[in-house]
Amino acid sequence: MPSFFSKEYITAKASYNRWLVPPAALAIHLSIGMAYGFSVFWKPLGNALIGQDGKALAACSAGAATFADKLHGTLRALTATDCNWTQFDLGWMYTLFFVLLGCSAAFWGSWLERAGPRKAGLVSTLCWCGGLLLSAFGIYTHQLWMMWLGSGVIGGIGLGLGYISPVSTLIKWFPDKRGMATGMAIMGFGGGAMIGSPLATMLMTKFSTNINGMTQPGIWQTFVVLAIIYTIFMISGSLGYRVPPSGWKPAGWNPPRNKNNNMISVNHVHLNKAHQTPQFWFLWIVLCMNVSAGIGIIGAAAPMLQETFGGALIGHSDLGFADLKKDESLLALAAAVGAGFVGLISLFNIFGRFFWASISDKLGRKLTYIVFFTLGILMYVTASYMAGSKSLALFAACFCIIASMYGGGFATIPAYLADMFGTQFVGAIHGRILTAWSTAGILGPVIVNYMHDMRVEAQVPFSEIYAPIFYILASMLAIGFIANLMVRPMDNKFFMTDKELLTEKKLAHEKFISTKETIGKAEKTPLITFLAWSAVGVPISYGIWSTIQKAWILFH
Repeated sequence: MPSFFSKEYITAKASYNRWLVPPAALAIHLSIGMAYGFSVFWKPLGNALIGQDGKALAACSAGAATFADKLHGTLRALTATDCNWTQFDLGWMYTLFFVLLGCSAAFWGSWLERAGPRKAGLVSTLCWCGGLLLSAFGIYTHQLWMMWLGSGVIGGIGLGLGYISPVSTLIKWFPDKRGMATGMAIMGFGGGAMIGSPLATMLMTKFSTNINGMTQPGIWQTFVVLAIIYTIFMISGSLGYRVPPSGWKPAGWNPPRNKNNNMISVNHVHLNKAHQTPQFWFLWIVLCMNVSAGIGIIGAAAPMLQETFGGALIGHSDLGFADLKKDESLLALAAAVGAGFVGLISLFNIFGRFFWASISDKLGRKLTYIVFFTLGILMYVTASYMAGSKSLALFAACFCIIASMYGGGFATIPAYLADMFGTQFVGAIHGRILTAWSTAGILGPVIVNYMHDMRVEAQVPFSEIYAPIFYILASMLAIGFIANLMVRPMDNKFFMTDKELLTEKKLAHEKFISTKETIGKAEKTPLITFLAWSAVGVPISYGIWSTIQKAWILFH
């Protein structure tokens, strides 16, 4: 008898309502997506230790003048209890998130295909939420290494497993709408911070205390509460997963044939052969370049807007950013506009995942990425001119479109992989190609931040700092454009034989049903479906409303 956590146990009947699966995936992705929102903790954590005079203690890297000095300060910060952490110290967690996400997804992808999404989702829950609890203890004891280990390493492993857990399942449930299906789930990862950040801010205020006349937010308590909330959501999502029986298809739908669209494979490539195909490496470059060109600039969105437009953001067009820095009140007003800009591009990042992935079902994946790269290059070039002419609205519009395609690239790549490699190992192949994300997570921010700092040191006016950076990012999109053009239909020599496929299906513990059973209509479960979608729809609505409130300042 199959165990409760096994893939066989969660194999659904042919009449199962497939629309119950996306909410399960969203519950997990909305939880782990808080990784994007961890910057909300940086400032409070940087002032966690208060002296007898009521002021925050000096940073562990106080007086650091070089990069080597900063690294030395970070090494001290890992175990010191008598000095505060800096954003540089804490920012390494952000790097660990996405490096470990890609690595764990690549390493555990093949195990996931055989174990099933329920078991993978539960392991992800243990890692992500357990990591939050370890981080809470690290904050309580002021041990930075615990935060790195808890959220950065253990949590990063949970991110990888949670991110890829629904991919192959959703693609098999929605063979007729692959892009839309993956877009629904992966938009949740982009929306996690949209919900988690305002929730974390509210909780820190709720648990705040007064130490030596200085208000201290309840950070470790917030981590504990978030861990509890995310545990409930992720366990519910994991238990909600169902996989279709082998051979299942939606009623009235027939798989496309190669003669009609040779970019969609009807056969399957084994995981061990995926790396031997040129398609894998071209798509790796496609994802890496698309993410690199977006992640660095999106991460610097708020300071970029403030430095480029200066006083024009708050009705003082005669003042540059250098002037704002001399007046804390004016700088705070500009920072609020910058925060609104971050909220706006976050919305486009989230909904771009669903919109572009759904569009790819109509346009095809290759053409969709052609649009991404062509339009992205145009937007970066246009943004450089809008910055020079101080056209705030058009500048913001350019980056909203860029953010939408950045998110759309994430959501479209799983469907692209399913088209090229088939669905049997698509989850594992997707996991391995996410190493491109890990690479881009380092490459993009390094390029943007290095060029920014070098131009600041060269005393280039703040309003002119980003123009050459935009052109470098546009050139990265051009590389992705060429790589995408090189993607060709899969050579038949890479496909598994029918006998090999049958063996793999048995190893993956797939249940088989007759052709007659696959054609039945889905069960009518309106109440259950409504409750499942409400469970994820309510927090999503809360996040959207909170974000719109912040973004509204741009229109005043």
